[in-house]
Amino acid sequence: MKRRPIFRFDLKSIKFKLWAYFISFAALLMIVLWFLQIFFLNNYYQAMKISDTNRLASVIISQYGQENFIDTIKNISLTNDLYIHIETSDGTIVFSPADSMISKPYGYLQEMALVKEKLLESNSYNYSVIVPDSRTNTNTLAYASYLHREGGSTIILYMFSPLYPVNSTVEILRDQLTYVTIISLVLAFIISFYLSNRISKPIRRITDSARELSVGNYGTSFQGGHYSEISNLAATLNHTSRELEKSSRLQKDLIANVSHDLRTPLTMVKSYAEMIRDLSGNNPEKRGEHLQVIIEEADRLNQLVDDMLTLSKMQSGVIPLEKSEFDLIEAVTGLIQSYNLLMEKEHYQILLDAPPALKVQGDRAKIMQVLSNLINNAVKYCGEDKEIQVKVTDTPSRYRVQITDQGMGIPEDELDYIWDRYYKASTNHVRATTGSGLGLSIVKEILSLHKADFGVESILGKGSTFWFEVRKA
Repeated sequence: MKRRPIFRFDLKSIKFKLWAYFISFAALLMIVLWFLQIFFLNNYYQAMKISDTNRLASVIISQYGQENFIDTIKNISLTNDLYIHIETSDGTIVFSPADSMISKPYGYLQEMALVKEKLLESNSYNYSVIVPDSRTNTNTLAYASYLHREGGSTIILYMFSPLYPVNSTVEILRDQLTYVTIISLVLAFIISFYLSNRISKPIRRITDSARELSVGNYGTSFQGGHYSEISNLAATLNHTSRELEKSSRLQKDLIANVSHDLRTPLTMVKSYAEMIRDLSGNNPEKRGEHLQVIIEEADRLNQLVDDMLTLSKMQSGVIPLEKSEFDLIEAVTGLIQSYNLLMEKEHYQILLDAPPALKVQGDRAKIMQVLSNLINNAVKYCGEDKEIQVKVTDTPSRYRVQITDQGMGIPEDELDYIWDRYYKASTNHVRATTGSGLGLSIVKEILSLHKADFGVESILGKGSTFWFEVRKA
């Protein structure tokens, strides 16, 4: 039997890519550092020396004519290892340091003549040149600038600075950089390995949990990590897992409830059909009663199927809203009148508290369905007083409709679930009315399509109030 490999190296994994990026970044930093310190150190040193000489020349030029001018030159010369010489264009010396103050650079007269010639030939205010010295195998920075140039009088400032060889410095830096590079790469390897594991480990755990969820283990728990994004992902997946678990449980309840709701009318239809065949076929009065029961049970089946189909279409967005302006009070009044027979025969009271007329914007037929479902729900669960209150109030931008009953109420822990498609409340209703059990789910979908606020307030043993708000016309 072929054995599975213990370790699989995935080049596309987050762990590998984080490690590779970190190591590459550290290596790139080392390469840049090597180039700057080893290959460009001499050029950098010369450029900085020229820049510093320009700065010091500007200081000397700004101090020209001041009482402490000579002291300034001496101080700059000593502190910056510069040989400073000032003379006129015809060779008259204005300032030259004493031999004991700072040594003259080798061959400075030739260098001064060279830089003076270049300065006079150019149109610039100053000029600098690096002059090699074959005897000492070193270079000298020769700098010339006009100190004064007015009325035919020209005074030139000369500055000479030795450029010491940096080969020994480069050797020292090379040795140090070798150790720094090795230590940096080792540390980068260790840190990147640690960080890549720290980031990828919670993701691998989430992946394993997601694999469990995909096979139907809806109670799977997702653990977060050390980072907000991973923790948020785990929290979202935990919520998804709970919702899937609840949906699975409610779907099972739906199958049981629908099976029960279908079995009862089908059993009745079959039983009364057999009774017509065996007993009342020749008795018109009995046959009519039995046929009426079959028709009622068939209507109940039809209502159940219609409600399920309507809810499914609403949730899938197949049924569009047909909004228009209509009178809400007229619609509520007309609906209540349809319950007159129920109120006369079974002594129910449906009381309306509303202004004379209110214009609203919405789908009239669907708002009527919402009202009908909520009133039917109140009739089904109302108390022994059989009183239902319908109240319409005015708010700044909407009209609020409330349907209140004095029934058993709903337990507080069930209030968040009564709108669910498959949920069945634990309280028993008073009146044995027919229904599909999907009325509140249809109400929720219709009001959601209208982007309307809705809710329920209930106290166990004292009744419930269902409410929703409709946009004003």
